[in-house]
Amino acid sequence: MNEKSLKKALLIIGAALMVLVCLFPFVWMVIISFTKDATFLGSPYVRFEFTLDNYRTVLSDPTLHFLDYFKNSIVIATIVTITTVMTSALGAYAVSRINFRGRLVVPIFVLGVSMFPQISLVGYLFKFIEKLGWINTYKALFFPYVAWTLPLALWMLLSYFSQLPKDLDEAAMIDGASRIQTLYKVILPLSAPALFSTALLVFIAAFNEFMFALLFTTDYRARTVPVGIALFQGVHGEVPWGNIMAASAISTIPLVILALIFQRYIVSGLTAGAIKGE
Repeated sequence: MNEKSLKKALLIIGAALMVLVCLFPFVWMVIISFTKDATFLGSPYVRFEFTLDNYRTVLSDPTLHFLDYFKNSIVIATIVTITTVMTSALGAYAVSRINFRGRLVVPIFVLGVSMFPQISLVGYLFKFIEKLGWINTYKALFFPYVAWTLPLALWMLLSYFSQLPKDLDEAAMIDGASRIQTLYKVILPLSAPALFSTALLVFIAAFNEFMFALLFTTDYRARTVPVGIALFQGVHGEVPWGNIMAASAISTIPLVILALIFQRYIVSGLTAGAIKGE
């Protein structure tokens, strides 16, 4: 086997192993979700009998409140995504296109603030939110989520906006467009790949966030899916792995659909920084 064939074989093997490692947890989750009396690791003493009871229980049992958790997650993640992307687009445009004193300090400051771990801030946030009377409301999650995802969105859009020539802004303003009109009519349409990839990453981060949702919510009226699933418990205190895996499988559906729909934009948006100068 020559060197070229060896490299090709190693590449195929490496890619296959990577796909296997990435897909195995998801495939195992689906298998357990369709298994009767399932355990997490599939005990040899349990027969793997196919059943839809886990899904029926999750979707119909009023004591689990899964649909309430699911609705809360979708609503909060959607509102956070829209707010974060719009705010970060304005910030990234200002930093990348407008010359003002200290403009380079802004993204560095935002990045520095984002380096504080959640656990170091959650106590102070809880006291602040409690004084405002926001515990167990959407507002208790909305503002922390926006602040938490804003640095990621800002840096992604800043990287993309920096690739666009400033001649586009000058041409638009010569034609009578204001800064805001230039942003919404010229820059944002050209930045659709970056906007879609940023929005998806922000949505996933907000949808899957656990710590804030655990501490700032108390029941199904505002609690999100990750916390709701973590608190699933059987009648006698056992862990209902079948129900947990069924709920987890259902929860991945919106993320998979969004990734499939916007796959082309996501790939081009994430690789935009690698094609500078072409």
